[in-house]
Amino acid sequence: MTNLDRFIETFLNGSVLVKYAPSILQGVWVTIELSVLIVVAGTLWGALLACIRAYRIWPVSFLIVIYADIFRALPPLVLILLVFFGLPSLGVTLSSFAVLFVILGLTLGAFTEEIIWAGITATDRGQWEAARSTGLGFTQTLGYVVLPQAVRMVIPPLTNRAIAITKMTALGTVIGVPDILNQATTAQSFSGNATPLTLAAFAYVVLFLPFVILSRWLENRFAWKKG
Repeated sequence: MTNLDRFIETFLNGSVLVKYAPSILQGVWVTIELSVLIVVAGTLWGALLACIRAYRIWPVSFLIVIYADIFRALPPLVLILLVFFGLPSLGVTLSSFAVLFVILGLTLGAFTEEIIWAGITATDRGQWEAARSTGLGFTQTLGYVVLPQAVRMVIPPLTNRAIAITKMTALGTVIGVPDILNQATTAQSFSGNATPLTLAAFAYVVLFLPFVILSRWLENRFAWKKG
């Protein structure tokens, strides 16, 4: 057997591929479901916090900054393990799916809050003053004038961050979430062959490559608009 034959036998074994493809496909759906929930919840949560911070109520803003700094500083894996194994000792038990969703959603929310807040502070002060001079209140100015401009400015970094966080769904393997990587490693253990991992890598590329291309398109589009 040549080296090429051994490589194909180990990483591209046809019989292993056919046998375990359905289980990995199930993992793809779990990953998609988690990714959508995390992006929607994390983005909305972060945007809400950035808007609340715009009111500049000191104690509230201080708590938001502390939350954002902590979740941006701590590795999500540490938080996942702490919550999954720590909460049961307090009498609270969450499923592995719920723990992964909550931690990654809060992590994305922390980054989103800082990104949108940067967009709000970067909006020209004249926009605030012009809107207020037309009789709009603070909340109306924020919602109708400032926030749309801020979001438009931060779409590229926000998209990149959302992609980075959703790829972390693979961390769910450590607590048993049946995502792509979990299904692949389980299949590898049963088959004694690395082909399921190759299939998992292919699934991740198919799943996330369109979003990476979308992110690059958004960066180029908004860079052109600024020029």
